[in-house]
Amino acid sequence: MRLEPERGVIRRLTKSDRNQNERDRAMKITLKQSDYDKILERARAEAPDEACGLIGGIVNEDGSREIRKVYLLTNIDHSSEHFSLDPKEQLEAVKDMRKNGWKPLGNWHSHPESPSRSSAEDIRLAFDSKANYLILSLMYPEHPVLNSFHVENQVSTREDLEIVEE
Repeated sequence: MRLEPERGVIRRLTKSDRNQNERDRAMKITLKQSDYDKILERARAEAPDEACGLIGGIVNEDGSREIRKVYLLTNIDHSSEHFSLDPKEQLEAVKDMRKNGWKPLGNWHSHPESPSRSSAEDIRLAFDSKANYLILSLMYPEHPVLNSFHVENQVSTREDLEIVEE
């Protein structure tokens, strides 16, 4: 059994810890610069309301994910504090993903006035533990921040998000 230091304390890694470490290594997600630009443009246009949408793409053998398309959907709540995806647009996006051989990877939304982190409501509403949750903060409009999160058992963990040139 391997030992690992934790803040000056030695503890034994459990099977659950090892599984978590393996999952952490696998949770890398890539986004094309042009898709980041689409999310940013839409979020700025919708502010002060939250903007939202879906992400579709592929899951590689190593567990990493590649976003192939960002779907810009309507926030039918028209709120600066939460969002609800338009169900008709959501269905059309999922149909498009299937047509292209992609998987629904998760969703994205903006935080017009708060940091790029999962809010209590984001965590409460994160029903799919396999989903990626991208959050774009416009708290400082000239310095937007985009992060990806994995939410499982009411715990939000930041993922390795890489924005790549095409």
